[in-house]
Amino acid sequence: MKQLNRFQSILFAIGGMLMVIGAGCFAFMWQQQVVCWLFLAGASMFTLMQSMQTYEGSNFVIRRLKRIQAVANIFFMLAGILMVDTAYMFFRPLFNSSIAYIDFLYNKWVVLLLIAAFLEIYSMHRIDSEMKKDKSQ
Repeated sequence: MKQLNRFQSILFAIGGMLMVIGAGCFAFMWQQQVVCWLFLAGASMFTLMQSMQTYEGSNFVIRRLKRIQAVANIFFMLAGILMVDTAYMFFRPLFNSSIAYIDFLYNKWVVLLLIAAFLEIYSMHRIDSEMKKDKSQ
């Protein structure tokens, strides 16, 4: 697994912290129109740095898990976009009625964030155990 340099590792950690701060503050309805952008910026940093952490080996399981992480990164970005939409309602004109907008899009960032977090935790722990297996063999 390609290791991140010191600056990239710092950006990775800052991105993760911004995601947690943004999601927490947004959920507690504190300055939603500001913290939604914090979450989106954090998700961008996190996904960019994680995508730079490539795997050059031949282990099929780790390659598959890195693809799962890529899907989780896409869900993190989509959750950020939907969080911004929840704060500003910029997708509202695409729907015929407010009820349809609320049914299909409003506050759905939570679902994407939960799916992304589950996929990220699963793939991270599995990659760690697979890397330990490879080192021991």
